[in-house]
Amino acid sequence: MRYLFPLLLLGLLACKNAPAGEKSNETAEESPAYPATGEIIVVDPRLNDILDTSAQIEILAEGYDWAEGPLWLEKEQMLIWSDVPQNTIYSWKESEGASVYLHPSGYTSDVPRGGETGSNGLLLSPDGRLVLCQHGDHRMAMMDAPIIAPEPEFITIADNYEGKRFNSPNDAAYGPGGNLYFTDPPYGLEKNMDDPAKEIPFQGVYRVSPEGAVFLMTDELSRPNGIAFSPDYSRCYVANSDPERAIWMVFDIDGKNNFTNGRVFFDATSMAVSNPGLPDGMKVNKKGALFATGPGGVLVFTPWGEHLGTVSTGQATANCALNADESVLYITADMYVIRVSLK
Repeated sequence: MRYLFPLLLLGLLACKNAPAGEKSNETAEESPAYPATGEIIVVDPRLNDILDTSAQIEILAEGYDWAEGPLWLEKEQMLIWSDVPQNTIYSWKESEGASVYLHPSGYTSDVPRGGETGSNGLLLSPDGRLVLCQHGDHRMAMMDAPIIAPEPEFITIADNYEGKRFNSPNDAAYGPGGNLYFTDPPYGLEKNMDDPAKEIPFQGVYRVSPEGAVFLMTDELSRPNGIAFSPDYSRCYVANSDPERAIWMVFDIDGKNNFTNGRVFFDATSMAVSNPGLPDGMKVNKKGALFATGPGGVLVFTPWGEHLGTVSTGQATANCALNADESVLYITADMYVIRVSLK
């Protein structure tokens, strides 16, 4: 999700032609030195068990309009992410830097329109295909092409609830039984909440069964955004990116794979007054710790909602991704793509 439209896009095209960190003569063994940014703020010493609190926060690439939805592809040793307003997905490799990966990514019509039309959250299906939250096309879709040589050809997973088009699917996660859960705030609509094309009167969290049936999990959040599951799939966390109620909710998952017993996991409303960003994308590691983008950067929580510290990026921070062995956290923060080492 994006909170503030940039007033200036100075140097945008130049940055995209030669993103930070791109070194033409580098090899995989000769990693380039990256500029550092931000700081790690320790609230509880237990943070030292999760990440290297002395590590630098490295800028891997920059110059994007609004970077979102990072996803680490282990086999390819590659990071991909969405630039939502530019309707484009970019990729980054250590030895190659950043480049265009897929365009268009979220809006495939030839009819011109404004707003943030591109893909947002990215994830892999259980069978390893790229799944995209597509703002402009109002749908959850799957890329009908190989990961390594993508083409803008998509298969619709779900595009409506009870015959009404989704607003703009924002983030998604696979839960128990191969069910796909996703959030649907209005941020991809040209006029947001006031867009005349808005067909659903609420902002929902949905589940798509493996057979393609769509179920509403909750319509009680004003701006549902990031979504993630506990390692055992017994709980689902949902961010609410509303400055008036900047919270993370947690829901238990019942025997029919639906939400139950919703309650506030952490309330960051007061933090949002003086820090950039709102509750947004998040990831959960194998031990159940949450890396949740929100006011100030990436907040690190225990499974019980204890705030251990923050990877402070200095920017409104959109989402994050773990690599396969959970030794690195990749972060999208406004115009930047950054990383920090974990333990």
